[in-house]
Amino acid sequence: MKLRVRSSKLGKVRFTSHRDAARMWERALRRAGLPVAATEGFTPRPKMSFGLALPTGAESIAEYVDIELQRDVVADDVDLNTLPARLGSALPIGFDVLVVAEREQRIESLQESVTSCTWELWSPRLTAEDHADARRLLEAPELVLERERKGKRSADDVRPMILDIRPDPAGDRAVVDLATVGRALRPGEFAELAYPRVDARDVRALRTHQWLDRDGERREVLPLPADVDARALAVLA
Repeated sequence: MKLRVRSSKLGKVRFTSHRDAARMWERALRRAGLPVAATEGFTPRPKMSFGLALPTGAESIAEYVDIELQRDVVADDVDLNTLPARLGSALPIGFDVLVVAEREQRIESLQESVTSCTWELWSPRLTAEDHADARRLLEAPELVLERERKGKRSADDVRPMILDIRPDPAGDRAVVDLATVGRALRPGEFAELAYPRVDARDVRALRTHQWLDRDGERREVLPLPADVDARALAVLA
């Protein structure tokens, strides 16, 4: 049996790295007593895989992890309704488990299937006009950004990675859709382009959705139940 978990990462815990967060999840699974399958070999590890890494310093209400349970575990052995609270109580403050669902056996991995993410960006130094002006990037034929990864510098045209930019209804933040196929554009890099008058490090980023492409239709990896208000969690963080 395989599970797919959607969780949030909010507040001070946003400064933990992707690897640190993975270790926290391993400890939480042990504390919760979940019968997780293990890899073979001299150093067995729990069979779990994460979605797209969240940049350190960013927050999210759409983080995913796939967990494989031991072979003798069947659906009747796991109460999916109580599992979010069971896992959430074993995680550090700042992590909340929002929904757990059984994953189809043949479904592709998150790393392979997610094609874009939606982000919300805001800062006390930015105004509604700043967020509205950010839409100018959509009119640019190209946006060349110099960046360094793994010790190598390159100049990349990142315009194709920006799918949409729109102010949120309150006007105090921008909602941005960024493609994840290829060398993805990080929200901090987008902030450098969109808000030249402020330090991009002062702009906070919240990932709200990870999207799949199903026959040309955009679908969320794991939608939230109607009774789960993840936006309220983000406001409180």
